[in-house]
Amino acid sequence: MATRLGVIWHSDDVGTALSHMPLLPATAIGNFRVDVLVLGALLMAGALASGIVRRSFLSLAAGFVLAGFVLGHGGLGVLRFDARSGFVADLATVALIVILFRDGLEVDAEMLQEHWHLPFRKLVLAMPLTAAIVALAARLLTSLSWTECFLLGALLSPTDPVLSSGVVNNPRVPRIVRHSLNLESGLNDGLALPAVLALAAVLGAGGGHFVWWRFVLQDVTIGLGTGLLVGLLASRLMPREGSPAGKRYGNRAGRRDESRTGRRRESGERSLQGGIPAHQKSLYALGTAFAAYGIAVLPPHGNGLIAVYVAAITLGIRRPDIRAYFARQAEDLVEIVKLGIFVVFGSLLTLHGLFGGGWAAVTIAAIVLLVARPVAVFAALTGTATDAVTRGFMAWFGPKGVSTMTFSLLILSDRIASATRIFNLAALVVVFSVIAHGVTDTAGSEWIARRSERRSAREQRAPAKAQGAGASGAGAGTGSAGTGSAPQPDQ
Repeated sequence: MATRLGVIWHSDDVGTALSHMPLLPATAIGNFRVDVLVLGALLMAGALASGIVRRSFLSLAAGFVLAGFVLGHGGLGVLRFDARSGFVADLATVALIVILFRDGLEVDAEMLQEHWHLPFRKLVLAMPLTAAIVALAARLLTSLSWTECFLLGALLSPTDPVLSSGVVNNPRVPRIVRHSLNLESGLNDGLALPAVLALAAVLGAGGGHFVWWRFVLQDVTIGLGTGLLVGLLASRLMPREGSPAGKRYGNRAGRRDESRTGRRRESGERSLQGGIPAHQKSLYALGTAFAAYGIAVLPPHGNGLIAVYVAAITLGIRRPDIRAYFARQAEDLVEIVKLGIFVVFGSLLTLHGLFGGGWAAVTIAAIVLLVARPVAVFAALTGTATDAVTRGFMAWFGPKGVSTMTFSLLILSDRIASATRIFNLAALVVVFSVIAHGVTDTAGSEWIARRSERRSAREQRAPAKAQGAGASGAGAGTGSAGTGSAPQPDQ
């Protein structure tokens, strides 16, 4: 395959080269062309509809899943992706890498130091409790074994950074809420993966010789260490403004620019921190994400997703300049990745598969969204300074999306007897979550933002009123004393 790719890259006529590839049938080429056409059409449609979506309760994520469903196996059959193919699993992994890295860069150092206890409680307490409640419900409502039920619970325990991005990226939402949801959705993907792989290994062939504690310890520890080291190294390799290397690079760039325009431009477009353009710094950050993942998954096989998120946090805290460049330049890439994964996921769904479990499947989905997550979050945050409204808001915005999709697709490729059934149950929860959280994303974030602003305004007015009342009282007392001590004119 590498040789064929080399022939294509050096060919003068790519179309001719593709048509003469012996191991690439015409049907595959035709499917690729259709997929590209659909992707382009959906990108255009999404861009045109974005203004309407932003002003309404609609969600582009839900629209993309619906479009994939209509065009996929459950509808017209235009998109023909194989759920067990490497392409689908690789696309989901790439989506997680890009999205987790973007969210990790958004973590603020001050918030991480001062307000770490809320996401920590949700990761350590709420996440396992959610998995346990889901497993218990599945055991009561289905014929799955306990191990299979806990596998389903592990699949549905992480929250999705894509569907909660509208809340996390809204600056009007209270910082503690955004920070807590961001850290939770970023870390729980990587923390859930060891449990998913461990339970899948137990259910698969040779599971009797599986040592789960050694697997989890090795997986998580290597992921954390790799992410930290890669993030530190990446933050030091990129020249800073004012460094000798940066000055030399910037001076050369400035002389070239001066020779072309006759004057040195003072804008950041010419020389951004050592003359390296903003888009190159953004690509550098993206390269750090994939490098962290690739190094972590090398033998002895650590957790690549945890490595990506930790590397992003480290790089973002040590180099806020790179974080800012990536935030400005990478938004289009993130949107394309989101579009691709939601469309592909929707194309794999069928009505028979989603509702083959009957009312038991629907009940499990309702329990996951309406019972398991709220109960777990309220229990985990008991005793904290958050009020009931804030807890309820964070309890609701625990959507199921890309991570559950990815892990479910990984399960399909394993030799597990109930893999298809588990996938369909998890997929139904994701569909319900995409619709429910997509519809409430914008409205919910605006509501909590207005509530926070009104509360801040009341807190600011209270001291002013108290100060005004004190000043009035002091003035009245002064006036009375002045009247009593004033000398009276002679009669």
